[in-house]
Amino acid sequence: MASSTTLKLSHRSPRQPIKNLPPTVDVDPSTTVEDLKILIAKKAGISDHNRIGIFDTKTKKTLKDRKARLANEEAVVSSGEVLVKDLGMQVGWRLTYFIEYLGPLAIHAAFVAGRSSIYKNGSSPMSSSQWLAFAMFMGHFLKREFETLFIHKFSANTMPLRNIFKNCGHYWALSGLLSAYFVYSPTSLAATANPAAIDAVATALFLFGEVGNALVHLYLASLRSAGGTERKIPVGYGFNLVTCPNYMYEIVAWLGVIAVTRSWAVVVFIVVGAVQMYAWAKGKERAYRTEFGERYKKKRYVILPGLA
Repeated sequence: MASSTTLKLSHRSPRQPIKNLPPTVDVDPSTTVEDLKILIAKKAGISDHNRIGIFDTKTKKTLKDRKARLANEEAVVSSGEVLVKDLGMQVGWRLTYFIEYLGPLAIHAAFVAGRSSIYKNGSSPMSSSQWLAFAMFMGHFLKREFETLFIHKFSANTMPLRNIFKNCGHYWALSGLLSAYFVYSPTSLAATANPAAIDAVATALFLFGEVGNALVHLYLASLRSAGGTERKIPVGYGFNLVTCPNYMYEIVAWLGVIAVTRSWAVVVFIVVGAVQMYAWAKGKERAYRTEFGERYKKKRYVILPGLA
């Protein structure tokens, strides 16, 4: 791009056009994707620039890196045009994560506290396995909340508001209501079978998975500057085995929870979660290969060695 360039703006969704979208805007070599969003939002009279989505004219894919300079985006330079879409009401990633993890914490605490009112014969004491399961659920989601508030660094400012309902539906319904109802029942397998050896092995699996997951999250956070969107090639911590070892450790931890609870409800939750994690990990592998090329050591498996 020259010192000042006129960039053409077109609707990404002609059936849902942005009212007052200017046909062109003037940008300079320092203009970033986020700068362009702010400029378009101002001219179109949209109060939140995060609602503006910028897309490649050829691939129709979003320009995800909000800190990237338009002058470095080959597709933008060659076409002199971008597609624009109003993504709708937005909500912060950090707030979304905080709310979705808060649900299971509150639900499990409520089931344990109100057990006598929820179940027939609910006044009977919980077994050691049920108390262990409760500690695992609470520990896992308290860790998630801590990471959300103090560890994770998000490349995007916001996500569509509708996502908060989808995400909360998964966590609140499956790991919250479904799991809690069947795990703390006086007739559940966790209430009636207490092999100490199984619980001991399950606890070791859970702690190994949680610690491994936390270390990967800390490491990934260290690869990105505060407020930055840059990515580096991760090494160690299981990255030599799979694309996303944080998902691998997550699954290991939940295998521990499954062993303690002996509950099909927990299996449903982690199977649904694993399917989503697999899709995310496949996308991450493609992104690494595209961005880093030969410098990135391709992975055969994305979340579990030998399986996926």
